[in-house]
Amino acid sequence: MNIQWFPGHMAKAIREAEQNLKVVDAVIYVLDSRAVSACINNHFLKMLGNKPILYVLNKADLADAKANRDWIKHLTGEGSLAVSVIATKSGGAKVIIPKIKELVKVQIEKWQKKGINYTPKVMVAGIPNTGKSSIINSLCNSGKAKTGNKPGVTRGRQWVRVDNIIDMLDTPGVLAPKLDDIDLAKHLAFIGSIKDDILDIVELAREFLFEMNQKFPDNLINRYGQNLNSLETIASSRGYLIKGGEFDIERTAAAVLDDFRLGRLGKISLELPPVTE
Repeated sequence: MNIQWFPGHMAKAIREAEQNLKVVDAVIYVLDSRAVSACINNHFLKMLGNKPILYVLNKADLADAKANRDWIKHLTGEGSLAVSVIATKSGGAKVIIPKIKELVKVQIEKWQKKGINYTPKVMVAGIPNTGKSSIINSLCNSGKAKTGNKPGVTRGRQWVRVDNIIDMLDTPGVLAPKLDDIDLAKHLAFIGSIKDDILDIVELAREFLFEMNQKFPDNLINRYGQNLNSLETIASSRGYLIKGGEFDIERTAAAVLDDFRLGRLGKISLELPPVTE
């Protein structure tokens, strides 16, 4: 399954990001906890240089808790920290503020020595549909940033001030210009970071079920029942039929992907961090 999606507005967003990086003190990089590797745009990371970065594993309630902890450990290093959050939960993103303060402590102290009460500037970045705007809204306790459950909602630059102590820049979601790893590209499609309407939804759902059967068969059984692990068997059990009594495979495919994206298949981490000695 070949998956590529890089519309014109993303190329523009990358150019703008390069300019914005010149004026921000740190970056909040929002990732979907279920597909952390797939959400990391190496092209963007190269642009950051030595800029401090906070990796935010959003939608943590939809992923495996141990995998979340392992990813946080893996992503934490010199100049980088990592946290897991649930942006849609009240107060679910508040842990971000102290972590950002820790990352920009040196810059703040430098300005304080000059007698200036400095407000750090932070860019919120990530691929489409990871919840960047939801995180900002959670921190602001308001609906200042546009949100949506599909990729491509945030199109323009939006600055917001959080608790009068940090200025945050919400940016459009940007994928890598080329998705070289087919497995990671499929994971991006599974979580909804690539628009469904440019994909063959039936083929995508079949690929998803194949991976689930390989890695998480019990999750399928718990949701659909024993031996109901294909689009045809799921369609039959749910009575998804079209005229003539044939299976409504497109409807079934959409339902299966929705079940995953909404957490109905349980807590699933499609990827684990590399094992280190």
